Amino acid sequence: MRYYPSHLTRFHDLPVHDFHAPGDGPAPQLPAPASVAWRLTAEWEVPFEQVWSRFLSDVRTEEVTALVVGAWWEEWDEHGINPVLDLLTAEAHRLPRLRALFLADVESEETEISWIRQGDAGRVLRVWPGLRELGLRGAEDLVLEPLRHTELRTLRIESGGLPPAPVRALAACDLPALRRLELWLGTAWYGGDCTAADVRTLVASLGTCPELRHLGLRNSDIQDDIAAVVSAAPVVAGLESLDLSMGVLSDEGGAALLTGQPLTHLRSLDLGHHFMSEEMTDRLREALEPHGVSLTLTPARRRGHRPEQRYVAVGE
Repeated sequence: MRYYPSHLTRFHDLPVHDFHAPGDGPAPQLPAPASVAWRLTAEWEVPFEQVWSRFLSDVRTEEVTALVVGAWWEEWDEHGINPVLDLLTAEAHRLPRLRALFLADVESEETEISWIRQGDAGRVLRVWPGLRELGLRGAEDLVLEPLRHTELRTLRIESGGLPPAPVRALAACDLPALRRLELWLGTAWYGGDCTAADVRTLVASLGTCPELRHLGLRNSDIQDDIAAVVSAAPVVAGLESLDLSMGVLSDEGGAALLTGQPLTHLRSLDLGHHFMSEEMTDRLREALEPHGVSLTLTPARRRGHRPEQRYVAVGE
């Protein structure tokens, strides 16, 4: 199992539609504003600012509900995503019905995930109090601050290395409507320096999220520690699905899940890309599958030159 971040095809339960700034030919027919998630990206010799301007003029943005920001640079990213956030937040009043936003829908052909430079993502939560879904890819220069947002239901952060500061800020946020939280914590090689204590504080804070039904703490080189934290966390009792995939989970983490609180109430448990033994995966199946838990136990591919080495699914 190997994962490569790729462009979204659906977002906020809508198909993603690429908006292209018209060239010299006739303008293409556009879909209904609320029927798609609009993806905006810089194009050859068309800077993002121009694409954004044409989007505002050609689309009835007061009806748009979902927006996806792709690559915003023409040759290389010099300033990070903050200039794009300046454009978006300055025109927030033009998108009063926006309910979902994804920042940096970028695949590896454009730039590697750990090279994506983010910014102050909390700005979009402050200007769109009705936002229900926020996703972003990349964590370099990512800033989150403790805040209260009463409508956010889904938060997804994909990274090859998530620094501790955003995780600690997230633990201090008040998100009473949150139903789905997914974090790719990554590896210390690419800035993922979160500790088990950081994860424990975050998971404990989720007790203030009574609607939480899905928790994903993925792609981590401390996956065994995360499993131990989760195995004792009260918030797990209210979950429908738990995702600890893409990391370096070993028999130690598997044992923590088996000896901790019961997980038989879950609809699904994803442990894909793991480094557990067959004996441990058999024990997990025997303990959970009879209760109807859907298990994903696809092992990580062992590297031929170093079969003992464990690695996260997404790093650079």
